[in-house]
Amino acid sequence: MGWVLFFFILIVVLFLGFTAFIAYKMIKPPRVLGGWTPRDLGYDYEEVTIKTRDGLKLSGWWIPNGSDKTVIPLHGYTRSRWDDVYMKETTEFLLKEGYNVLTFDFRAHGESEGKYTTVGIDEIVDVLSALDWLKVQQPEHSRRIAFIGFSMGAMLTIRVLAEDDRACCGVADSPPMYLDRTGARGLKYFANLPEWLYHFAKPFMKLFSGARELNMLEYADNVNKPLLLIAGEKDPLVKPEEAKEFYERNREANPNVELWVTDAPHVRTLKFHPDEWKSRVKAFLERWIS
Repeated sequence: MGWVLFFFILIVVLFLGFTAFIAYKMIKPPRVLGGWTPRDLGYDYEEVTIKTRDGLKLSGWWIPNGSDKTVIPLHGYTRSRWDDVYMKETTEFLLKEGYNVLTFDFRAHGESEGKYTTVGIDEIVDVLSALDWLKVQQPEHSRRIAFIGFSMGAMLTIRVLAEDDRACCGVADSPPMYLDRTGARGLKYFANLPEWLYHFAKPFMKLFSGARELNMLEYADNVNKPLLLIAGEKDPLVKPEEAKEFYERNREANPNVELWVTDAPHVRTLKFHPDEWKSRVKAFLERWIS
């Protein structure tokens, strides 16, 4: 009986240790750095440092383009401004359309400070601090400010539209609406681990990072600015039905919300349908940022 209890306790300790390790890896993703800069796209730029309201330093690029309108692209979890799946092409697209661009690495990503990510919770401070920087450092270039976010960045696009009057409109591509569901699916998709393991790892994630709960659907009642939601039917992380649920709830308070469902995987509509993505986003921005 004693040996049975010993092995049971050992298994529990090993399991908890494994889930704690998984949690640590989830809140401290590898940093994505790249070799390209806006100069490779044909544009001059400045390396900038944005000091957040809670004392971190974020690294970014300010790319002036002679406009009084600026668009801020927001990358997703585990990515950075150097991402070549959507950030590079989005940055180039916006510059060709004549907008200034401010792009930066979220905390614990790229070259920015920060030990842990909270996957869209504390990162709203980064977004608000970027707005602070823009209004102080480039007031003549930021008469109107829009956002284009991908995945975690899409969540934050929705949040900033609800929380800050300085944001005029936004495009949210593949926004997670149920963070626990997306986190569990991510374990299976990226690490080939069972989804149920996420629920054991989550308490460790909150313990290590200090993250809190976030209910994205509640923002559907508070966003009353133009918003274009993009969802993919082949998205393994965010089901299109979840984006539709947000859309249906938001349009009761927001006549200027749109939903575009494509056949693409997560944040891949720009790759799968580049011409249509750019055409739709161009029309959206021209309508609402001017």
